[in-house]
Amino acid sequence: MKFGVIVFPGSNCDHDAFYAVSGNLGQKAEFIWHDSATLGDVDAVILPGGFAYGDYLRCGAIAKFSPVMQAVRQFAALGGLVLGVCNGFQILVEAGLLPGALIRNRSLKFICRDVHLRTETAHSPFTSAAHRGEILRMPIAHGEGCYFADDRTLDELEAQDRVAFRYLDNPNGSLRDIAGVLSRERNVMGMMPHPERATEPLMGSSDGLVVFESMLRVVQGAWPSLAPAAKR
Repeated sequence: MKFGVIVFPGSNCDHDAFYAVSGNLGQKAEFIWHDSATLGDVDAVILPGGFAYGDYLRCGAIAKFSPVMQAVRQFAALGGLVLGVCNGFQILVEAGLLPGALIRNRSLKFICRDVHLRTETAHSPFTSAAHRGEILRMPIAHGEGCYFADDRTLDELEAQDRVAFRYLDNPNGSLRDIAGVLSRERNVMGMMPHPERATEPLMGSSDGLVVFESMLRVVQGAWPSLAPAAKR
């Protein structure tokens, strides 16, 4: 399997994501500069955490206009797996690939610590290696991680089993404790906690591997509910 890791000006978790899938998962990975118009021959795309240029206006508001995002949209439309972590989640929301918004933490402070997540669905290409109700520990590091959406959207996410993770100890005021959501087609996921920072015991937790192992299952055909990832 080959992962493409998008690099925006200011990204600082791109190497973490690269190492998680290459060093810990043992798969191929390559960096894709935000100015690229294509994704190459990747099987899945990761929009990493950290920062992106233009975040001073609103997180992800400028990055969504990068040429690579058109390629990401096309890739997702064809069934390709797209994972957005932290700032990557913010970009996916701004780009309209996921519903809702990420706003300032309720405390108005930057939060950096481990949190506990409850897996809300195992029926997704990002969570199939877990079981529903499984508790995972991963770190967060964000100032604008409060997930917000209107009641109709929140009800729809829950009714369609598209809430991937919830916080047990909600750190940022996210509505209904939501920590990660899925697209309607279930091949795009955004989450604020960092699975790539929890992929080996030396990091304090290896629970984040479940996300990447789930993606690997899909590409290898072990999760047949989703068509093989698109190539672009």
